[in-house]
Amino acid sequence: MTEQIRPNPPSPAAPAEHDPTPAPAPAAAGRSGKRRVLKAVARWTAAVLVCGGLGAGTAYGITSMERTDVPGLATESDGRWDYPRLALPALPEGSPRPFTTGNRHEIHHADLRELLLPAPAGATVDKELDGGWVSTARYVSEYVEDRRTALRQALDDSAVRHIAARGWTMPDGTSSRVYLLRFNSADMADDYMDRKIEGGLSPGAALASAPDEVGVDEKWESGSAADGRSAVSVYTETKPIGPEHTRQAYVVAGDTVALIVHTRKGEALSVPFHQTVVLQNQLLG
Repeated sequence: MTEQIRPNPPSPAAPAEHDPTPAPAPAAAGRSGKRRVLKAVARWTAAVLVCGGLGAGTAYGITSMERTDVPGLATESDGRWDYPRLALPALPEGSPRPFTTGNRHEIHHADLRELLLPAPAGATVDKELDGGWVSTARYVSEYVEDRRTALRQALDDSAVRHIAARGWTMPDGTSSRVYLLRFNSADMADDYMDRKIEGGLSPGAALASAPDEVGVDEKWESGSAADGRSAVSVYTETKPIGPEHTRQAYVVAGDTVALIVHTRKGEALSVPFHQTVVLQNQLLG
């Protein structure tokens, strides 16, 4: 059973070395909420779904949501994974959540590692992707070789602050990886997604596990709270598919970009994948 996210009670500020408060970006980098929504719609085009962050900064929307309101979480017998109870991490004293008034650049002040979705019950955790920091090289290794140099250069140029990742394998053979990339502002996260990943009908930056035809996942359903906090793009390999099937998704939420990947021999099932995307999106909201 997957629990709804609840905010943790306040706790002492996290050590500075884990989540140093970024220097404010130039005033030109700021934008109103209206501009944020317009940019998201333009980026993904009509074929890519733009959905709201399924958790408000205070998490009130999340705690009141029924299971049947969340795509991929409808019933007990639909193949969902058993994730542990989720909670939004406590923030350093005086720090706002990313989409609250006054947080102009939509910064996540929580430790990025605490915003990673935990592994579900029964999973074997990847020792290299155990929920800690990972290198740029490890992250770009997910992509086809001829894209890696450009992606590394883009991350260096934009001075990506942190990359955290968690991976696991389920008893049915599904391999899952989740990467969170934190930039200095929401504008920089948008720029990386627009110019380097090239989201749209299919991502321009192909994954090594899905180097050929990839298209929009037509089974994906956006959430009902389409308020523009985050942009979610969900893809799947198109036929013919090789021995392994890959599903992938990107979430752009404020200063953070998430990459979520499921691979499995035969078929990577849509229900647990969509569940993983929804829950990771909630944690970033």
